[in-house]
Amino acid sequence: MRHRRIPLTHIGRRAQPGAMPGQVISPKGAEKPTITVFAYGPTTVAETQITSLDELPELTGDQQVLWIDVSSVGDADLILALGERFGLHRLSLEDVVNLHQRPKAEDFDKYAFIIARMLNTQSPDGSEQVAFFLGKGFLVSIQSAPGDCFENVRARIRSGRGRVRTCSSDYLCYALLDTIIDSYFPKLEELGETLQQLEDDVVTAPRADHVAQLHAIKRDLLMFRRTIWPHREMISALVRDDHDLIRKDTQVFLRDCYDHSVQLMDILETYREIASGLIDIYISSISVKLNETMKVLTVIATVFMPLSFIASLYGMNFDRQVSPWNMPELGWKYGYLYALLLMAVSAGALVWYFWRNGWLDKD
Repeated sequence: MRHRRIPLTHIGRRAQPGAMPGQVISPKGAEKPTITVFAYGPTTVAETQITSLDELPELTGDQQVLWIDVSSVGDADLILALGERFGLHRLSLEDVVNLHQRPKAEDFDKYAFIIARMLNTQSPDGSEQVAFFLGKGFLVSIQSAPGDCFENVRARIRSGRGRVRTCSSDYLCYALLDTIIDSYFPKLEELGETLQQLEDDVVTAPRADHVAQLHAIKRDLLMFRRTIWPHREMISALVRDDHDLIRKDTQVFLRDCYDHSVQLMDILETYREIASGLIDIYISSISVKLNETMKVLTVIATVFMPLSFIASLYGMNFDRQVSPWNMPELGWKYGYLYALLLMAVSAGALVWYFWRNGWLDKD
């Protein structure tokens, strides 16, 4: 099983060092966004796509919650217009278009600003940024690129399943954050299955490409850790701090979301230990395999040592008529058979000795 690694981390910072704070500049290559609006209450729901914020008043009406979902950050004017309409700070808007932000939660006078990172293995760092502006009766979500994991939440709003239609915007924010956190579990399960397969292969038949796969998995786990760890801190801040916009009953659900982030960290740390251990196992397996090969070659060389001695001794061909120290076997008609028999007995004795001492065992 070949692991498809996540691309290298890339920091897409737009502002130059020393630039004036609060500048809203769309990232290069960002797509033009689409704006999807959900306006809902306990009994009714309206869903539509708009092209201008001027259409918002007629959509809001008497609805309890207004969710404005912006699919991309390719329109800086739209982001500035959102900031003007809902009273959002320019520094928050700047963080929206600077896509290198780590997950965090900041409390402002009239809204809470939350940054999360949604799993996206096609992006430069394995995740994409999602910014939330949580206010009284509204939630603005701005994604760094089209495509998300929020479809189940949208389906619950449309059908009225669960608590989302009967609760305020803080519960909607929780539901979206919980979906982002839970989206990491399938990817980690996939990495776990890959590690399990690699563990079997490394022990039984280690190959050179196993090291490259293990290093790729370790790097992916490190990148996921860099993303998930601040999520835990961010959700903990939402649960621990007193926020006027987050009700007590919603904090109960946020504590469950915090537990999920802790579980993710436990799984990540376990997989990182397994990946590191598999590299050690690979090195040990290669060493054992090399030792087995050297043992076989040593046995073969040892068996042939007396054979080479006997062959070289009788290969000197000293004439018994010339040398006073003659070799009587040179003139014996059974001398050749005698030499072969002596070689066979010597080799057989060594093989029996090695077998007796367990040197020829496969294990």
